[in-house]
Amino acid sequence: MLTLRSTPDNPVPPGGSLKAVRTEDGVELRAAHWRPTTRMVKGTVCLLQGRAEFVEKYYETIADLRGRGFAVVAFDWRGQGESQRQVDDPHRGHVGHFDEYRLDLKAIEDAILRPLMPHPHLCLAHSMGGAVALTGALDGWLPFRRIVTVAPMLSIRMVRWPSGAALLARLLHAVGRGRHYIPFGSPVSIASKSYANNRLCREPTRYARNAAAARDVGAGAVGDPSIAWLASAFRAMKRLADPRVPGRITVPTLIVAAGADPVCGTRTTERFARGLRAGHILVLPDSRHEILSERDGIRQDFWAAFDAFMPGSEAEAPAEGRRVDA
Repeated sequence: MLTLRSTPDNPVPPGGSLKAVRTEDGVELRAAHWRPTTRMVKGTVCLLQGRAEFVEKYYETIADLRGRGFAVVAFDWRGQGESQRQVDDPHRGHVGHFDEYRLDLKAIEDAILRPLMPHPHLCLAHSMGGAVALTGALDGWLPFRRIVTVAPMLSIRMVRWPSGAALLARLLHAVGRGRHYIPFGSPVSIASKSYANNRLCREPTRYARNAAAARDVGAGAVGDPSIAWLASAFRAMKRLADPRVPGRITVPTLIVAAGADPVCGTRTTERFARGLRAGHILVLPDSRHEILSERDGIRQDFWAAFDAFMPGSEAEAPAEGRRVDA
């Protein structure tokens, strides 16, 4: 039975609706949606999580968005959170290919976004979710009119020799080990590790809140990824690294990068952003990877940029003509 978990410092935002959504290839996703807490409805923001994340980690962000007049859709990608696994070990984050994330998003669009949620439909994507969003915008299947992506996964700093790691992942995948953990991988979630020397943020209270949420969701906060996930991630990043790609993206895009990001390469992100025809970048110099979990001052800078970029007018009606009351 699907649930949204709550901890004392991280209560479930009230008024939400929880739904199981089945993809075209038969994978069940956990999804939830909320109406705004304001009278004026500005549209809907769909949250695209990073790898190993889960809906509970975004409760504060959901409240922030609702208070700004946005309805919110949040869901767990396949292979993480409380969505269905395609491997026996529920702690191992796995997809066979990143194209499967397109199936996830299409299912959310068909089951929730188009029939239920007010327009315009927009997205807020983090890390891996940013790579998915930018790929979808490039290929023309992304169902959003604007993208805000936070610390997008355009390169991985945690890998010392990316080209060698990409080759090794391809070779291991080719010999049938795609469903196995990456070399030296473990089932321990990065979100549950100690605050000292963490790569995610410099805000101890929010870090502790997220760690408690990770412990509460258990296997939902997956550990290291599979070899197939890593091989597919390198393919996606290689494609986005083509200098011609940013100029082909026509969806208005705001990239907010973390200047002290030890997970994804900020220099790579800045190079990508320079090529965007309909995009902007803001680098927050003191932030680590999880900008939305950082100190209040960093988050305030993020939300100021978000507010300036996103639409501010009364939202359109849902596509099927159903009214969504604020």
